[in-house]
Amino acid sequence: MSRLTNDNILKTGLLITTSISALCVVLIFLFLFFSSLPILKEFQINDFIFGESWHPSENEFYILPMIVGSLYIMTLAMLISVPLGILTAIHNQFYSPKWFNSSFSRIVEILSGIPSVIYGFWGLVVIVPLLAQFQAPGTSLLAGAIVLTFIITPTIVLVANNAFKEVNPLYIQNAIALGLSRTNIIKNIILPQAKNNLITGIVLQSGRAIGETLAVLMVCGNVVQIPGNLFEPVRTLTSNIALEMAYAMDTHRSALFLSGMVLMVIVLLLIILTEHFSPLKTKS
Repeated sequence: MSRLTNDNILKTGLLITTSISALCVVLIFLFLFFSSLPILKEFQINDFIFGESWHPSENEFYILPMIVGSLYIMTLAMLISVPLGILTAIHNQFYSPKWFNSSFSRIVEILSGIPSVIYGFWGLVVIVPLLAQFQAPGTSLLAGAIVLTFIITPTIVLVANNAFKEVNPLYIQNAIALGLSRTNIIKNIILPQAKNNLITGIVLQSGRAIGETLAVLMVCGNVVQIPGNLFEPVRTLTSNIALEMAYAMDTHRSALFLSGMVLMVIVLLLIILTEHFSPLKTKS
C-alpha cells in the first residue's frame, strides 16, 4: 500500500470522526430544542431568560437568577484559578529543581483526576463551616467559587505546563545567548509563544466551570435569587436541572430542557467570543 493511499485513508478517517463529532453536537441541540417547544409555546424566550421568579407550582419559569449565579461562580473561579495555575506552572517549569518538577507534576495529575463530587464533599465539611463563621449559613456563591477553583486549577497547571514545553527551545537558547534575564525570557518569549494554547485551555475550563453540577449543588445553598454579595446562597442552571429533572413533568420538564439549551448557547458564545478576540491560530 503506497504512502499516498495511507494518507488518503487517514484523511478520510479523520473527516468521518470530525463529522460525527459535529453531528452529535447538532443532534444534542435539536433534541434540546424540540424538548423545549412546550414551554416556548407558553412563554416568550425573552421573558423566560430575563424573568426573576422560578416557582414551578405557580407556573413561573424564569431563569435570570440562575444564569447570573452560574456566570458569577464561573467568573470568580476563573479569576482565581487562571493566574494561580499559570504562575504555578511557570514556577514548576523554570524555577523549581528537576526532582521537584517531576514529583509536583504527578501530584497535580492526581488532583486533576479526583471526581468533582469529592471536592464538593470536602467543600461541604470544610469550606462551608469556615465561611459560616463570617456569615451564616456558609453555603454561598463564594463557597461554590472556592470549590470550583480547586477543581479547575490542577488542569490549568497541566495545560500551562504542556504549553510551555511546546515553545521552540531555540528561542530560549538565543535569548539566553543575548543575555536576557529569566524574567524577561518568560515575559517576552515564553508567554507570547504559549498564549494560544493557554487560551484554549482556559476556554475549555470555563466551559467545565459553568457546567459543573454536583460540587456546586452541595455548597451553594440552592436558593433562586440574584446574590447581593459573595456570602449569599445561589442556584446555578446545572444544579436546578439536577435537582428538579427527576420529578418534573410537562411544562416544568420542558423548561428544564430549555435551561439546558440556554446553558449550551452560553458556552458556545464564550468559545466564539474567545476565538474572535484571541485567534487560536498563530499568525505568521
